[in-house]
Amino acid sequence: MPLITVQYSSQRNVTKSDIAAAVTKLSADILHKDPNVTAVIVQSVDPADWFAGGRSLAEQKLASVWVDIHISDGTNTKDEKADFLAATFKRMDELLGSLHNESYIYVHDARADAYGFGGLTQERRYIASKLAKPDSAAA
Repeated sequence: MPLITVQYSSQRNVTKSDIAAAVTKLSADILHKDPNVTAVIVQSVDPADWFAGGRSLAEQKLASVWVDIHISDGTNTKDEKADFLAATFKRMDELLGSLHNESYIYVHDARADAYGFGGLTQERRYIASKLAKPDSAAA
């Protein structure tokens, strides 16, 4: 159920649906997130409006990306998150063109009692799933 926001700048003709598909696949493959409840927002930024190191990306002829993903705290290991960052950087470099080193990916570990969708927190969903399962000890 992650919410993923991608802001990108590229001089390539890349589609937003390709970017959304890429981050959805990476979150499923590496972070084990269900693509059916993954939401993605993709926003393009003109390379002349994105500055890194004091110069626009248009001047530097580079692309850049900001990927911001919210997941429930404790659902992934440090290694999974590190693998997601590395794989996402690599995939965005493939899609967008040579990325400026100052391209960022941020995995937010949100508390389960403060994060959710459909009007329910992840903590409430977890508790409801536990209550819905028959007690194996009583069987």
